[in-house]
Parts: sequence; C-alpha cells; structure tokens
Amino acid sequence: MTKETVLKATNLTKTFGSGRGAVHAVDGVSLEVRRGELVLIKGPSGAGKTTLLSILGGLMRPNSGTVELLGDNITGASQARLADLRARKIGFVFQAYNLLAALDVEGNIRFPTRLVPGRFAAAKPQAEALIKRLDLEHRRRARPDQLSGGEKQRVALARALINDPPLILADEPTGNLDSERGSEVAMLLHDIAKEDNRAVIIVTHDERIEDLADRILWLEDGKLRDRKTEPHEWTRDPVCGMRVDRWVATIIADYEGSNYAFCTQRCHDKFVADPASYATGSREQST
Repeated sequence: MTKETVLKATNLTKTFGSGRGAVHAVDGVSLEVRRGELVLIKGPSGAGKTTLLSILGGLMRPNSGTVELLGDNITGASQARLADLRARKIGFVFQAYNLLAALDVEGNIRFPTRLVPGRFAAAKPQAEALIKRLDLEHRRRARPDQLSGGEKQRVALARALINDPPLILADEPTGNLDSERGSEVAMLLHDIAKEDNRAVIIVTHDERIEDLADRILWLEDGKLRDRKTEPHEWTRDPVCGMRVDRWVATIIADYEGSNYAFCTQRCHDKFVADPASYATGSREQST
C-alpha cells in the first residue's frame, strides 16, 4: 500500500543577488517525501541545503516553484497562515538547539503548544509521554545551561514532536554531538520516521546516519540528485591520489573556483596549507 505523500516540492528555485554575482542556491529542485520515510540531504558546505530546508518548512519563499504539505499548496500562503502551519504540521530541529534559556525542560517542550489555541492544556499527557520516551524525566526542571549537548537535542526533538506534526525537518541535528550522542539522536530520528509514521528530512554531513536513511540526496550547484539512482562521480584526492567518491566525500575544499575532495582530514590540511602545489586536474569520469 502506497503511503501518503506528506511533502511535495516542484521546480523550486531560489537566487540570491543578481547579474554576475547571482548565486543560484536552489535551481529547479523537485522532491516528494511520504510518511515513514527518512530522507537525507547532503552536499558541500554552502551548497544551499539550509536554504532548501527553509523553503520546504515555509520559513523562506522560493523565487518560483511550489511546496505542497499534505496536498495543500503553501507557497503563496500569508505569513499568518504559514506560522499556523509550522506550529501544527511541521517540527523543526536545529543544530544550535534554539532552546529558551528562561524555561526548564518541560517548559521548552510544551512551549509550541502555546501557539495553537486550546492545545497547551490538552497536550500535557503527550508532553509527559515524550519526556519519558526521550529519557528526560530526571532533567524535567533543568534549564538549558544545565544540560549536556545530547540532552539539549533530545529536548529539541521532543519540542518538535509536541504538536504531533506529520513532517520533521532537521538541520545538522548531530553536528554538535560526540559519536555516542550523535548516534543516539540519529536512531531517535529513525524511530520518529518508522514508528511514528512521519516524514523526516535531515540536512547533514554525518555519515553515521546514512545506513538509517531510505534515500540519500545530494545538493550541489543548486541541483538535487538521488545518490542511489544516479552514477557515482569519482575524483582523485589531489594530495595522495586516492580515488574518492564525491557522493560520500565530506572532507572538501574550494580553490580558484574548483571543488576538491579528500580521503582524510590530513590530506585536506596539506592541501589548504599549499593549494597551488596540489590543485591540478583531479576529476575522473563518472562510473
């Protein structure tokens, strides 16, 4: 049985600036995500991933194209309607957590319910369930400055879920976490998709999440490609000569308008220290 489409984006474009200085952050992007799907969006730094996520979440308007949420075209919606849709139907998770310093754990989790009339009191049982599910019972009265990075991100996840949205958008949710805590958050996001039957889209550089994803998309030069259906693009590490798959390369650098991928951080650091010595043609034919 085909699951319900939660999000559908068609031919999205977003350009910053004009003329020769124009940057086409999003260029003809189309995307469809269904309930129960976990989709990763990867790509070089500055490729427009956060811009795309902001458009999908109604935080930024595209120059052209449409975004549909549960079949409802939200592209031209008023700011008031977009705010209501974000409160009810979209949960956001950010790398920087964005917790309110004056509120404790429970207060931060329940805060979005204040944005939906009549929801604050009605959602108390759900808040209790989320606090228990995310192992935050012993930290209920702690404020953000008393929490570890992993605890902060679990609070942010609970806050994103409190209004029971069908769509979760996460921007580098493991970026500030160590390996153990990052893996925990990645598994929680997987469970949110599979057990809760939500659509989850994650912008990330974290390779630990790849094995959990249904699809891995690559955004570069404004174009979105599916890594599982399109050919791999091989390149040579300009320092050591090792072959690097650009689909999975996360250690990259730009020099004089060209993009280079590296097999290790050590090779990257050597290149950055003296790029002119290494910046020769390293791109190979896609296979």
